Amino acid sequence: MKKILFVCVHNSGRSQMAQAFFNSYAKGKAQSFSAGTQPASHTDRTVLQAMKEIGIDISSQHPKMLTLEMVENADKVVTMGCGVEGVCPATFVPTEDWQLEDPEGKPIERVRAIRDEIETKVKKLIEEIQDILPDTSPIT
Repeated sequence: MKKILFVCVHNSGRSQMAQAFFNSYAKGKAQSFSAGTQPASHTDRTVLQAMKEIGIDISSQHPKMLTLEMVENADKVVTMGCGVEGVCPATFVPTEDWQLEDPEGKPIERVRAIRDEIETKVKKLIEEIQDILPDTSPIT
């Protein structure tokens, strides 16, 4: 099973949303995880609200520290724009950066826009890896 690791600085917003969208759309044919280089103490409350508005409850998720084991077990690492903050980990697996705005401290309207951008990028990622997934039925 393909494993995708979403990484951001605090693992309290962008990477949590990406993980939730990916696991929802992959329907068990691929799996994602998320972590941060400097994890926050809790998931951002506005992010929780924005995700709940579209029927995805991530309230049981909590920020996690990025480990070398997580990186080594991933088939691909997607960073959420942490290159901007200068704290992205170097990896030896395929990595791409999505250059996403951090939702921390933003009003709900802005968090919704970031959420929607993440959802679009996750759907595109799933389309890109579709041909390497174990089942040929499309992920939607």
